[in-house]
Amino acid sequence: MMKFAFLAATLASAPAAFAAEPAPPAVLPPALAWSGASEKLIVPAGDPWITPAEVAGFQTTPSYDEVRSWLDKLAKASPLIQVESFGKTGEGRDLLMVRASKGGSGKPVVLVQAGIHSGEIDGKDAGLMLLRDIAMRGKGNLLDKVDLVFVPILNIDGHERSSPWNFLHVRGPQDKGTEGNARNINLNRDYAKLDTPEVRAMVALLQRLDPALYIDCHVSGGFDMQYDVTYTYAGWGKYARHRATALWLEQRFGPTVKAALTRAGHEPIIYPSPIDTRDPQKGIRYSPEGPRYSTGYGDFIGVPTVLVENHMLKPYRQRVLGTYVLLEAALKLAAQDAGRIAEAKAIDRAERPRQMLTRWTPAKQPIGWVDKFKGVAFETYKSAATGRMEQRWTGKQITLRMPIIGQDPTEAVSLPSAWLIPAAQTEVIRKLRLHGISLETLATERTIRVDTVRMHDVRLSPAHDGRIPVTARFTHEQSEATIPAGTVRVASDQPLGLLAAALLEPESQDSFLAWGLFPEVLSAPAGTEDFVIAPILDALLASDAELRAQFERKLASNSKFAEDPEARLQWLSDRLPHRDAFSLVYPVKRVVAAQ
Repeated sequence: MMKFAFLAATLASAPAAFAAEPAPPAVLPPALAWSGASEKLIVPAGDPWITPAEVAGFQTTPSYDEVRSWLDKLAKASPLIQVESFGKTGEGRDLLMVRASKGGSGKPVVLVQAGIHSGEIDGKDAGLMLLRDIAMRGKGNLLDKVDLVFVPILNIDGHERSSPWNFLHVRGPQDKGTEGNARNINLNRDYAKLDTPEVRAMVALLQRLDPALYIDCHVSGGFDMQYDVTYTYAGWGKYARHRATALWLEQRFGPTVKAALTRAGHEPIIYPSPIDTRDPQKGIRYSPEGPRYSTGYGDFIGVPTVLVENHMLKPYRQRVLGTYVLLEAALKLAAQDAGRIAEAKAIDRAERPRQMLTRWTPAKQPIGWVDKFKGVAFETYKSAATGRMEQRWTGKQITLRMPIIGQDPTEAVSLPSAWLIPAAQTEVIRKLRLHGISLETLATERTIRVDTVRMHDVRLSPAHDGRIPVTARFTHEQSEATIPAGTVRVASDQPLGLLAAALLEPESQDSFLAWGLFPEVLSAPAGTEDFVIAPILDALLASDAELRAQFERKLASNSKFAEDPEARLQWLSDRLPHRDAFSLVYPVKRVVAAQ
């Protein structure tokens, strides 16, 4: 959500520099007046279990060490609370999880994480308040039929690079952490590729807990509006890959938390992802998601997953209280609907889809409307910095008729019965194991009919999130192939078959190939001396009349090509009977029939 990514990265690289730097000027739009019943959740000054954020009047948020100290104190005082580490950050800090439980085996778990973007930290302070009230203020009954597992800060290393210059668009707290971790990798783009220790630990925790509900707490970007707490699900429900859990989220979670938030004085809505922040009336976007995101990943593995996106311009106090209300309502609902959730998960995991959507485009006509969207008016002014007209939000409340822009599919792939991965691809095999995907190692050599994928028109995208992504056009060729012993076979007929497809199908936007995990395929084939290859190509032209005619037409139609000896060599070399087995060939073979 961060518009100032370059600035944030620069600031994060030298966090100590801001001790003597002035705070940024106060330029945020006026805050909308608010009061609500949820304000009663704040304990009075002097309460022995007041949280650090409450002590500070929600002007600041506690450091990692302060959070750990406060949680350790709570755990010592209450048998309901346990604190443990479930991994380490890149800089060696303990990843903390808090289990709130009355004991007993087999109870469903609600897993809540905060601070995956450490400048969007509302969930941390809301979770501390909720844990306090469960342990010390009479809300222990929330744990009668469900356990709560709470991760207060996932991006701890980024959290400790706190500065008033981080997340400039978010109103409070005073100092905020960074979007990226210690390597400046966005953790909420890492669920597929698993490059970070933080997300690897979170994926392992998901496997360990298999939660009934997974909630990821964020703060939005976008435009000003009256809504303060927004939430959504993979593909906004409509475009989810697994329908049973998506329907539970749409039909049960959404209405339940909306009612709870409204009673508490908040303005909730399904997250309005803007088409164009400069022109809000262009509408809001609903679209599919890949497994790079927490919500997309939860959808692919069959776990009901919620993205909370509190509105950036609402005061921190208001956002924290709204998050508390949402989390409490979620715990009550998960306890009430445990059987329905388990049934939905089982239905989704029993599915074996034969196709996967890989590309889509905005629909030409809206798929729906928000008739009375609660917006905020803006005016424009000429910026001396940009030289163009910029927005200035006025705080005036208005209503808009907002179109909902859906997506039309443009590409889907038919899934093979299995994928075959060479034993040498150790990084890819390791990551598949980390995802919990079932693998089989071939004990003997086999001759199998396979689909080989070749890459064309390869392009490298600008580096981001620790990788240089790759895009290409693909062609598929079927043939008999001898597959050596030691090759790893990944069957699509398994509960995580759709996740395996998203990671291994080359057309997938979140495939390992798309994320650049196979850089060796981009290397040109080994060459030879011109005095050797030239007469071989001369002989090829002399013996193949059709090739000779194609070559002559290309020479006649493209003078630049005709005058370029290297281009001529390459064009003809690509048509030799022997084809390089590595260059621009995707190493993973697809088994096109059950074998």
